[in-house]
Amino acid sequence: MTDMEPITVEIAYALPDRQKIIEVLVEPGTTAYVAVCKSKITDFFPGLDIETAKFGIFGQALGNKGTKAPKEHVLHAGDRVEIYRPLIADPKAARKKRAEKAQAQAQSK
Repeated sequence: MTDMEPITVEIAYALPDRQKIIEVLVEPGTTAYVAVCKSKITDFFPGLDIETAKFGIFGQALGNKGTKAPKEHVLHAGDRVEIYRPLIADPKAARKKRAEKAQAQAQSK
């Protein structure tokens, strides 16, 4: 397997005000986690904790719904590993709050 050509993958992370996509050459058989480590993306985002961050490949979260965890998911040429930020608010609670606000505004008219 050592005489196989390296593959190119991308590592992507975004904050509300900036983003970074890094191309990385990795050996075939490299996992998503190892590719993220190799990208050194934390040099650009020092507050990013890759040990606790959630990863995905083209919008499909790793580690649930039948996908392997980042430390087990083997990448293919052209894959883009996305590093997700933690949610600030629970989506269900935020929707409920918006609905209550809209209902209160409708009643006050």
